[in-house]
This record gives sequence, C-alpha cells and structure tokens, in this order.
Amino acid sequence: MDVLPFSLLGFGFLLGVKHAFEADHIAAVSTIVSKYKSIKKSSLAGALWGFGHTISLLSVGLAVLLLKIKIPEKIALSFEFIAGVMLVILGFNVLITINKNRVHLHKHKHGKEQHIHLHSHKLTKQHQHEHLSLNKSLFIGLVHGLAGSAALTLLVLAAINSVLLGLFYMLIFSIGTVIGMAFISSIIALPFALMSGKLEKTQTFLRISAGFISTILGFILIYDIGFVKGLI
Repeated sequence: MDVLPFSLLGFGFLLGVKHAFEADHIAAVSTIVSKYKSIKKSSLAGALWGFGHTISLLSVGLAVLLLKIKIPEKIALSFEFIAGVMLVILGFNVLITINKNRVHLHKHKHGKEQHIHLHSHKLTKQHQHEHLSLNKSLFIGLVHGLAGSAALTLLVLAAINSVLLGLFYMLIFSIGTVIGMAFISSIIALPFALMSGKLEKTQTFLRISAGFISTILGFILIYDIGFVKGLI
C-alpha cells in the first residue's frame, strides 16, 4: 500500500489546523466572538468561518485542478488586500458598537414636559444581532478563503498529480481549518462566558482590544499588499 497519499492527507489536516491560527484569522473572528457570552455559539461562529473558507477554497481549487488555471499574482494580491480592508471594517464596527451600547443620558419630551433618563441600546434586537453575526462569520470565512486560496491551490498542484487526491487534500485541509477555528473561537469566548454579567469593564476592555487589534492588522495588511508589494 502506498502510504504517500495518506501522509499527504494527514499533512493537509495539520496545515488546515495551523491555517486557522493565523493572526488575521483570529483577529477577524474575535471581533464577532467577543459579542457572545456563550462558548457554544462562539464555536458555531468559528465553524461557520471555516465552512465559508471551505466554499471559497474548493471553488477556486476545483478550477485550478480541473481546468489547470493559474491564478494571476495581481488577483491573489487583490483578494488579500480586500481581506485587510475587511479587518479594518470589522475592527471599527466593534468600537462603534461598544460606543452605542454604553449607558448614556437620553433627553426627550412628553407634551410640554422634558426629562432626562439613562438609556442604552445594548439589548435592542439582541437575538437578531446574533443571527447577523453568524452570517457575518460565514462571509468572513469566504473572504479569507479567497485571500489564501491562491497559495494553497498552487501548493496542491505542485505536490499532487491526481485530481481526486487533490480534492481530498482540500477537503481534509478544510476539516482541519473548521476544527481549528471552532477551538480558537471557544478559547476566545471563554473569558466572556466566565464573566457573563460580571466585570463589565473587563469585558468592554477585551472587546475594545479585539477591535483595535483587528484594525491595526488590517492597516498593516493593506500597507504591505498595497504599497510594499505594489498592488496600488
């Protein structure tokens, strides 16, 4: 029995898990996971990121394997640039949401009488927001899958001559990515779940940190792709 295909698939699984641990992936998912106080929902968000990543990878990978298409470097860099822009948007979104959710004074009138009370948008449409966050996690995975698909599929073509084996490689890689990101999301969510209803200032600090890290990494990626590598 030829053990090379099995070794290659095992290597693909490990690479998939490692791929989930990349800094920009963790930063992006942390902006969503920080909104949850449930490890289960956070794991689901991470798994959906991996599923979105799988859709992009398989779509591009099949085109490369079946049609022998080579992805132009300019297009590959464009996908990575978009991923950087997305990180900045996600980071800003977290920071803006925190500002909206904070308790603030609200002034309004009842007839001729005017009064002020404390007000927060934190609980407004919370259930709907959770569904939107899960959909967002899937979309983020799609974008990251496109951003990383060029290098990964070229690696597959360089090592694998069989289309079927190449397809299995990408599936195994994707399974590793899904498992890895679900695990990471659970770890990120742990402090939010343990501090649910407690230490509100600490939770806010962690969310602000997630927002800033995502924004900074996004700007670094934009600068690297756009100016250092000459996309712009």
